[in-house]
Amino acid sequence: MANLDRAFIDDLLSRINIVDIIGNSVKLKKLGTNYKGLCPFHSENTPSFNVSETKQFYHCFGCGASGDVIKFLRENEGLSFMDAIEKLANLANIE
Repeated sequence: MANLDRAFIDDLLSRINIVDIIGNSVKLKKLGTNYKGLCPFHSENTPSFNVSETKQFYHCFGCGASGDVIKFLRENEGLSFMDAIEKLANLANIE
């Protein structure tokens, strides 16, 4: 995986559903076209963490955390960029 290019990353992201990955860490509830849950990045009592399946993006209206599934894995699990890519590639059965 030493030769990562944007096309590889885009292909990888197109094979991964952000809701499935975040749903392993955050209890998400479908609300309209998006999913909502308690933000894993700060303490809250009312859900302000939104995940868009169509945009493959998350955003917290409480603390401002946002990004794609790679950034979520890096922030939530403390993975490096390459470790997050490798984890997603394994999940998508890509070498």
